[in-house]
Amino acid sequence: MNIYEQALAFKHKYPKTIAWRIKQHSKIAQMHINSDETAKYVFACQKNHHSYEIFRTFIVVVTDKRIIVAQKRLLFGYLFISITSDMYNDLTLMMGLLWGKICIDTVKEVVTLSNIQKEALPEIEDAISKTMMDIKCHGIKRHNKV
Repeated sequence: MNIYEQALAFKHKYPKTIAWRIKQHSKIAQMHINSDETAKYVFACQKNHHSYEIFRTFIVVVTDKRIIVAQKRLLFGYLFISITSDMYNDLTLMMGLLWGKICIDTVKEVVTLSNIQKEALPEIEDAISKTMMDIKCHGIKRHNKV
């Protein structure tokens, strides 16, 4: 299943999540997935600090190596963020009346993902936390064997 199909499945499962132009954003994420990476979880959201800002849709892909955040700009160009396990610090969930928000704390910045249907938050947290812990644990095991 490609990135677009997974994002569409997420949007169908959680229709109250605000997301636009999923297909275009998915193409950017798909373009940056390496041949040795596997997409484990995909979701759509807004990347902003306030729930009333609804025009900054991004596709987030949790792979077996990193977290990818991608957006196709409206006229030209795109925005791409890659969060590797060594840059990842922690994850904060905030649930409001209508939507939820996820804050991914990295070494350099806090990436705020919002306007997500609140029922999706546990599933997203589980996918991100398990993946980052798996990557960090495997990295430690490899390091100890050397």
